[in-house]
Amino acid sequence: MADEVIDTTDIDIPRLKELLTRRFTKRKGRRMQIVVISFGYKYGIPLDSDLVFDTRFLPNPFYIDRLRNKTGRSREVREYVLKSAETKKFLSRLYRFVDYLIPNFIDEGKSYLTLSVGCTGGKHRSVILTEKLREHFKSKDLSARTYHRDIYK
Repeated sequence: MADEVIDTTDIDIPRLKELLTRRFTKRKGRRMQIVVISFGYKYGIPLDSDLVFDTRFLPNPFYIDRLRNKTGRSREVREYVLKSAETKKFLSRLYRFVDYLIPNFIDEGKSYLTLSVGCTGGKHRSVILTEKLREHFKSKDLSARTYHRDIYK
């Protein structure tokens, strides 16, 4: 009485997932949902992380009195962190790394990917790099959203 019958005798899991997605969803092609979380290491690593990136080696706005109480969403904090040669080098390499990984995850059939970016308190550097990653993914026409777990702690 079934409307659809799929013989799974010789189908591996990734192929079955692709077949089911094509047959039963309205999505055109495979579209991975990416979540980029900023966090503070002093509050622990997010448990649902697939990949974790540490930014504690980048210039820390916490040690600049006028920036300490602002967040990574502040223009002054962003400029301070992003002007560093080390930040520029890190972002360039990070973009190349995720650009390599994501198509492989998509080919494997992964539908969701959670990247976590941490700094000491989760208020400055991780927030900035999380937003930069989201912008990068959007420029590649990937679905990405951010969550700043510890920004106001």
